Amino acid sequence: MRSAVIARNMGLVLLVNALFMFISVVVSILYGFDTGFFPLLLAATITVTVGALPFIFIKKAEDIATREGYVIAVLSWVVSCLFGMLPYVFWGGEFSLINAWYESVSGFTTTGSTILTSVEALPHSLLFWRAATQWIGGMGVVLFMLLILPEVSSVRLRLSRIEISSLSQDSYRFRAKETIRVIAYVYFGLTLLQTFCLVLAGMTFFDAVCHAFATIATGGFSTRNASIASYDSVAIEAIMLVFMAVSSLPFGLIFLLIVKRSTSLFTSPVTRYYLISTLAVGVLVSANLWIGGTYGSFGTAFRHGVFQTFSLVSTTGFSSADSSMWPAFSMLLLFFLIFQGGCSGSTAGGIKADRFLIAFQSIRAHITKKLHPHSVVPVRIGGHVTDPDVVEGVNLFIVLFFFVLFVTALVLTVTGLQVIEALVASVVHLVNVGPGFGSVASVGNCHDLGGFSKFVLSLAMIMGRIELFGFFILFSARK
Repeated sequence: MRSAVIARNMGLVLLVNALFMFISVVVSILYGFDTGFFPLLLAATITVTVGALPFIFIKKAEDIATREGYVIAVLSWVVSCLFGMLPYVFWGGEFSLINAWYESVSGFTTTGSTILTSVEALPHSLLFWRAATQWIGGMGVVLFMLLILPEVSSVRLRLSRIEISSLSQDSYRFRAKETIRVIAYVYFGLTLLQTFCLVLAGMTFFDAVCHAFATIATGGFSTRNASIASYDSVAIEAIMLVFMAVSSLPFGLIFLLIVKRSTSLFTSPVTRYYLISTLAVGVLVSANLWIGGTYGSFGTAFRHGVFQTFSLVSTTGFSSADSSMWPAFSMLLLFFLIFQGGCSGSTAGGIKADRFLIAFQSIRAHITKKLHPHSVVPVRIGGHVTDPDVVEGVNLFIVLFFFVLFVTALVLTVTGLQVIEALVASVVHLVNVGPGFGSVASVGNCHDLGGFSKFVLSLAMIMGRIELFGFFILFSARK
């Protein structure tokens, strides 16, 4: 592998991050040079300087090898998280070195878990940077970088194919050079639309921008300690719910619906499975909250039950209520959705509804094969035969996911965490949802976790964001 080629692309990644740091500096100026001004200015200066060096000393490469592409894709996340922690470190407060690293990783991977005991203690500029890390990470560090590269660039083409999974590419159905533009149109458009809607609903413009960044990225960082619950507004919750749901659907199909009036979004078997299963769980959770006496009226139970359902399945992680004390029936249903996550081709995390549907159909086909040993029983999704390689890849991914989950939880138990806490923490970080239950509940934080635990969970967040295989390819690429 050519380290010079990798370094040049890392430089471009750093320049993208530096741009948003400088925007955060402007936010600090607008709010009277708040305490985040110098930390952000210093971090931005360091980031842009380091990012510019490869362009000065390293010649441009016309193409990259596949292994180099995978290394660039993975290291882009690691480098962004490393430099993204600088504003936190320079600001101080609760941000020790490990806390700053954890918060940065949580932002860029759109996990939304935090070490902060008081989010509202941060200045506006750092709150904006915190939201910006999620917005960058939601679309993808690499995809933001690829927006800068020329459309005819072979580097752009190869990296886009590596960064966007095969399942996601199936939902876009565009030529490779068009896919990035489609994602950007939908991503930017939804962000602007939600900002406008939240302002109309009564949020300040600053809060609206930060929450729109976090929602469309399905990240969940809020500017308030109590998250969305602090607003106690049905209108705001309804807007958040709609955009959380939309952001967990395939962006390519959303683009086709808006631009070409295509109904593929509604006829897709994956989106139908995703929406129907999520709504069914939302109704069951609401009924359980009402019948169990958690809330006095079905209206209130439905309001919080459906909101939390879409918040968790989309892996956004906003909270309208504290779900840590909800009945076990509701918590287990929500725990299932945390594993599943949203659709491929969206900003949502999790194993993905696509893989769940393929796995279910694979099990069904296997049972049929057992009953009729001499028959050929392909896996069908929506009447179409699924490529056996895709089915194999899905099943291998699910096996690898649970293996990594087990190892992560096992390591956490060494630090003193109880089995349930270790399992829950591992799951919510690996699927990038952030809040869970118990010590990592929907309105809690991870401040009291040990430094080693935070480091392990930060690795889990990165592995989850790049969908596992990319992480392990990083090590095999050395051979």
